[in-house]
Amino acid sequence: MTASDIIKDLKAKKFKPVYLLHGEEPYYIDQIIHYMEEHVLNDMEKGFNQTVLYGKDTDMATILNAAKRYPMMSDYQLVVIKEAQDLKWGKETEGSSKEAEFVQSYFEKPLTSTILVLGYKYANFDKRKKLFKSISKSGLVFQSDPVRDYKLAQWIEELVKEKGYKIAPQAAALMAEYLGTDLSKIANEVEKLMLNISRETTIDTDLVQRNIGISKEYNVFELQKALAVRDVLKCNQIINYFANNPKANPMVMVMANLNSYFSKILKYHYLPNKSDAAKELGVNPYFVKDYETAARTFSLNKTFDIIALLREYDLKSKGVDSSGNTTDGELLKELLFKMIH
Repeated sequence: MTASDIIKDLKAKKFKPVYLLHGEEPYYIDQIIHYMEEHVLNDMEKGFNQTVLYGKDTDMATILNAAKRYPMMSDYQLVVIKEAQDLKWGKETEGSSKEAEFVQSYFEKPLTSTILVLGYKYANFDKRKKLFKSISKSGLVFQSDPVRDYKLAQWIEELVKEKGYKIAPQAAALMAEYLGTDLSKIANEVEKLMLNISRETTIDTDLVQRNIGISKEYNVFELQKALAVRDVLKCNQIINYFANNPKANPMVMVMANLNSYFSKILKYHYLPNKSDAAKELGVNPYFVKDYETAARTFSLNKTFDIIALLREYDLKSKGVDSSGNTTDGELLKELLFKMIH
């Protein structure tokens, strides 16, 4: 089930006695828990029947004692364990000890009037544990995986559409390039954008640049466009801007984006059917023409050379085979010269 599916069931009052929400991406875990806290019980019921505990401040005995209580003046009670990854999942959940049997017996036959939610973030729960298998049978397990970087723009477009707004593909791509893979951060920036526009307005790159603090002319997105047509002057202007504003344009981010860009150009060279480029490259069809242009500018051999250069300069930026006095800005300028000549 997706997070949307789970929330849809919660809206329909279709509850499970146990929810294990785990995974490396915390956004959906937080989203589900927030909905539960706000909507599973009404304001009158919450006072007696809603309990929130934190993993580092509690233990399994305390959690299960809370879970075994019956609700007061309500059909359900809600017990939420936030930061459950900090809970000591030790001998009380494994083995043949009395503690383990006590825990295991509850998760095999949980109280149906209790909704117990375990928010286990930043890692996947160990699926080999008996506890995992018991929850899978008696409750619901949801795994929240990170969104791959090449799917971020599409994720942003879907998020904006879900909220009833519109965004241009290039604006979604620009946000994806600069905000990284932290979905909570992206969602917050999307919310800020929506405060300033009507539903009839399409979010474009100008709106993104004005509201998120990205330079309109000097960003990785514009650098890629300049590289695609070998616009030496524009490339140098952007790299000089990066060198003078290292905090806004850290080398690690620039290198990651360039590596992703040229990896897609390399893949485009090898595509037997270029009409499938959007699907094969994992990009919006709007951008396919940019990769077509870049592939004409950079031959297959040159693309291989550039990818090798990117690896070399990534190591140099980390102090490998590089003079200790060389700044990131100087390395970027040197790299760019070799890439376009």
